[in-house]
Amino acid sequence: MREERLLERLRAWEKEPARRGKEDPRRIIDSVVRHLQRILNTKHGNVPIADDYGTPDFTDFFLTLPKTELNPKREIEKAIRLAIQKYEPRLQGVRVSLLDQEEGEADLHTDPLTIRFQITGRLVMESKTQVFLETIVDNEGKINIVG
Repeated sequence: MREERLLERLRAWEKEPARRGKEDPRRIIDSVVRHLQRILNTKHGNVPIADDYGTPDFTDFFLTLPKTELNPKREIEKAIRLAIQKYEPRLQGVRVSLLDQEEGEADLHTDPLTIRFQITGRLVMESKTQVFLETIVDNEGKINIVG
């Protein structure tokens, strides 16, 4: 049961009392992905208990950072990594890498304004399962996670 967040565990105790004490890697991955989706789509300042919970508004990065020497895509990468490290302790050794779009990509559904990142890390459990997730930041700043 410890692979899930507290409220998920409380709900599961009523529905599946026989599962108590058993570790299920698929359940922890699903729980981590759901929590990451919440973290990464919450903007700083929107949670009363912690002003830094979530990520900065990424739509502002491209407007403000190009004038500086900072790379806006690398700054988004860093912001995602720091948010995960701080607020998802079940994932350790977190790495966030920018995925470059292939030149001449023929997919008509790919928006040229989207940015794709790969998140890798290890689940904190007995088996130390490696996790590979892809995130897509769309042109409105919403982040989708593909597991």
